[in-house]
Order: sequence, then structure tokens, then C-alpha cells
Amino acid sequence: MARVRNVAADELPPAAREVCERYVAAYGPFANQVAVFAHVPPAADHLMSMLMELREAATLPRRYLELVIVVVSKLKACHYCVGHHKPMLIVEGISAAGVDRLPDFADHPELTVVDKLVVEYAIQVTNEPARVRDGLFDRLRAHFSEAQIVELTLRITLTAFFNAFSEALQLEQEDGSHAAAQ
Repeated sequence: MARVRNVAADELPPAAREVCERYVAAYGPFANQVAVFAHVPPAADHLMSMLMELREAATLPRRYLELVIVVVSKLKACHYCVGHHKPMLIVEGISAAGVDRLPDFADHPELTVVDKLVVEYAIQVTNEPARVRDGLFDRLRAHFSEAQIVELTLRITLTAFFNAFSEALQLEQEDGSHAAAQ
């Protein structure tokens, strides 16, 4: 059980309620996370709106986003986030067994060269952000625009935030969701 109660949608101000309902409808079965964020309506409103806008903008291919979310969530041992994003990464073409062996990437047979670069960057930013080497950044520049690199970095660091939030408050997988916690 989560450490705080889920806030019902009808307890929210209308604007925040609408954003939260759109987020769950558009982004997936994250109702428990949204219902906990709802304790602080501006946070729910702004965070969920930002995530929907980023998805709509599609600056980065979905495969890379899901890779970084799963890799960071595995590094941070966030069962809630891995459980929700593993199925999304499977849709992007990585087998369940392939997802399970992440963040081990060097000889991963299902990852492309760019996938491996994305995973390597996610690990580096998560574990030692002040030590990202110029060579790694140069390899990123060969495949991504500056806007894509900024969003990739944003998504890596946001994932660490969501991981800490979800684990500290002990969010539970939603009943009937497609999520399978690992």
C-alpha cells in the first residue's frame, strides 16, 4: 500500500483534474502515480502536462525514450517504473528477455549501435553526471540533434526523479494494468 492515499479526481480543481484524466488516458495506466501527485495539484498539472507535450512533440524516437526509462529505473530499482515501461519497450522491438538483461548493453544482441550509445549515456548520466566524457558526447552528436540530446538528458534525469518519488511513497502497480513488475 502506498504511504499516502490516492486523491480522487473529484477532489482536484477542474483544470488539474482534466490534465490528470487526459494523462492517464493518453500516457497509460499510471493512475496511482497521478492520484498521489494530485496531493499537490500544481505538480500534477505541470508534470503531467509537460510529459504529454514532450510525447506529442516526438523529438526523440519512442524506442530511445523507453530504453532510458527502463535502464534508469533498473539502476534505481524502481519496480513501479520498470513494470510500466517494460511492456512499452517490448512494443518497441526488444524481447522480454532482452529487457530483463538491461542495463547490460555491451554485447546485447538486440541493441543497435545507437541503442547501446543511448544506454551508455543513460548509465553515465545516472551514475556520474559530472564525468560525462567529451568522447561520449561527440558520439551522441553524430546521431542526435542538440534538441534531442537535451531531451534525452531531461528524460534520464526525470526518470531518476520519478523513480525516487515512486519508491519513497511505495506506489503500487494498478489493478488490471498491463504492467508486470520486475
